[in-house]
Amino acid sequence: MYKNKIIETIQPGNFEEERHYYPKVLNAQIHPLIKFLLSLDSERIISRYCHLHPTVDREFLRTTLAYKSKHLRWGGADLFNVTTESGHRKIVVVETNSCPSGQKSMPLYDEYSDQGGYGFIINESFKPMLKNKKLPKGSLAVIYDKNYMEASGYAAAMSDCFNEPVFLVPMFTDSSDHYKFEDGVLKINNNGEWISIKACLRYVTQKPWTRIPVVTKTAIYNPIVACLTGGRNKLMASKAYELYNADIMDSGLKIITPHTINDLSKLEVPLAIKSLGGMGVIKIPYSNAGQGVYTIVSDEELEAFNKLDLPYDQYIVQSLIGNYNWSSKSPEGQLYHVGTVPDKKNKRSFVADLRFMICSTPKGFRPVSIYARKAAKPLVDDLVNSQDSWGILGTNLSIKLGENKWDSDTARLVLMDRKDFNTLGLGLDDLIEAFIQTVLSVVAIDKMSIRMMNDKNKFRKKLFKSLNKDDALMNEVLI
Repeated sequence: MYKNKIIETIQPGNFEEERHYYPKVLNAQIHPLIKFLLSLDSERIISRYCHLHPTVDREFLRTTLAYKSKHLRWGGADLFNVTTESGHRKIVVVETNSCPSGQKSMPLYDEYSDQGGYGFIINESFKPMLKNKKLPKGSLAVIYDKNYMEASGYAAAMSDCFNEPVFLVPMFTDSSDHYKFEDGVLKINNNGEWISIKACLRYVTQKPWTRIPVVTKTAIYNPIVACLTGGRNKLMASKAYELYNADIMDSGLKIITPHTINDLSKLEVPLAIKSLGGMGVIKIPYSNAGQGVYTIVSDEELEAFNKLDLPYDQYIVQSLIGNYNWSSKSPEGQLYHVGTVPDKKNKRSFVADLRFMICSTPKGFRPVSIYARKAAKPLVDDLVNSQDSWGILGTNLSIKLGENKWDSDTARLVLMDRKDFNTLGLGLDDLIEAFIQTVLSVVAIDKMSIRMMNDKNKFRKKLFKSLNKDDALMNEVLI
């Protein structure tokens, strides 16, 4: 499907489970604990959370879970299950993604409702977004640049929801011949006919600001400002978390992240690594899908990073979360991975993250899908001969094969089913914490997005540049 790069027309009644879920998901049975979590209403979550965290402002938490996003309506946080040397467990936000993956990896909540999270997002979040919104005349679409399996799933669910054809539009870096923006309206070239799009769901995730303007008349779920302010920009996400944490300091809530050092030039990166005890994680702020992330545990790995020819002016460095014997030392202390439950054969534990997807609905935030990913190599007590740290710590499944070509290492996928879930060692309260951390991070980025748009719905370019001093990035952004 990627090779053809063609616009498809999805008609109602064409959602097929086999096309939109991984094969291993089709016969998986959702774990009872995950199903129970998804069944909880906000009040039960609030009651449980405040019982365990009595200093949290109950009314503020209620208001936060009921928050209605303006820009980042659909997000997913990548989370680590960590602990301190004294055994204090935490759920840490590694990053937050706009337009996240996850549906194809999620066992069905209801085996008789085959659209699962696809249908939930379209019916409960996308459709309400369009209510009372002034839209241009035109059709509906899903636009994408990777993850055809999920993009086509959303298109099929959207077609059923609205009972009309939906265009599935590839939007690769080299496919501009079949789409354009004209006076803020997205138009697509379908067999020689230019068709206006009134609203679309966006699964364009690789530097989407290079193809889609920040301000459009076509309603986009999520708009580009949500990516620039944190959904696909780790530098701005860090600042959004910092600002929001300052705002909510009196509530007893806080977004928990690794210690982060922002606004670094490439020359300053080694000094930041040194300040963390010689170990850290270097990130190109605008990359995703596992690209542009460098785990550093040795001089050799730092030297290899220094030799890279990279296109941007700004970087961030975060404290490295590894094993108790080798993790960064930061002002907040030392964190290390809890890891998976040791396997039967070799008694090995692996680093695993948790992707938690949520969406904003008229009734507030709701969890949609969850999956986990484990690293390729086991978590060891001692690093020997400068082992490849990314193999031990890297959890992302995406494999970039070339320009606009992707694969996925599904062997490391951990499903929320009866078989896989127990290996994560997570309980209900951990999952509730993960949900709340995800909500807080999404709200923080949405509020940063609101700050970046003025009263006339124009992008505040000067304010953005003052916070993200990177000319290379600004040269890519379509205003």
